[in-house]
Amino acid sequence: METLMKTQTTAEVTERDLSEQIKKVTKDSHARAENTELMLSFLRGQVSLRQYKLLLCSLYEIYQALEEELDRNSDHPGVAPIYFPTELARLDSIKKDLEFFYGQDWREKIAVPVATKRYCHRLRQIGQENPEFLVAHAYTRYLGDLSGGQILGRITQKSIGLKSNEGLSFFGFPGVSSPNLFKQLYRSRMNSVDLTEEQRNGVLEEAVRAFEFNIQVFDDLQKMVSVTETQLQNGLTHSEPVKTLQPSDTIIITSSPVLRMVLGLLVALATLTMVFYTL
Repeated sequence: METLMKTQTTAEVTERDLSEQIKKVTKDSHARAENTELMLSFLRGQVSLRQYKLLLCSLYEIYQALEEELDRNSDHPGVAPIYFPTELARLDSIKKDLEFFYGQDWREKIAVPVATKRYCHRLRQIGQENPEFLVAHAYTRYLGDLSGGQILGRITQKSIGLKSNEGLSFFGFPGVSSPNLFKQLYRSRMNSVDLTEEQRNGVLEEAVRAFEFNIQVFDDLQKMVSVTETQLQNGLTHSEPVKTLQPSDTIIITSSPVLRMVLGLLVALATLTMVFYTL
């Protein structure tokens, strides 16, 4: 009887864990995200240099918005427990990668899609109005990238033919010595955030919204790649100049929650032990 009571109590606690609840409510979104054309390119080991560079451009915008809002709200009770700038911050790493691919004037060359701008606008909005909702975006982005970093980094390196790790800083977390232990700590901190029932429901809705933003970004980035390829083909066929995509023509992609799902599939195919969504 005592064992049964302990089991029931453990189950009740698990069901109330915010991290577990987010997994549950985003399950369908995960399935959709993993089947976007861009993510399937990663899964097949066929990501192109164009795809990766455009992804980095969008990730820069997204992480700039996310990390600025996290920094600004670092003392907020809904943010403070999951605020790990030294271990998780991605912005400086992405800057290094962009400089590697685009040169020192990379800021003048990057372009992102409309979907990226919408995602960033949402991050700014909740940072102002509902800072506790940032936990949903931080969780899906950071732990997704942390889970899939090493594997996706190797896949990208091989796919685009890089001879060194230059251009792949985004995938590395030098401040995290043990990803698995850190993810356990992060989940524990996240589950300790004191939320009202209304706030908790809001965070869960925001987690689903985060996935939808990511899906839109992936789809729009792939459209950008397709448009460019069509223009190049037309240019070669008709000797016409290729039109350069402008920022207003673009859309976006982000990868974390999605990267987690991809990681799960990659692990299965590569017979690796890492699980994509072990957040």
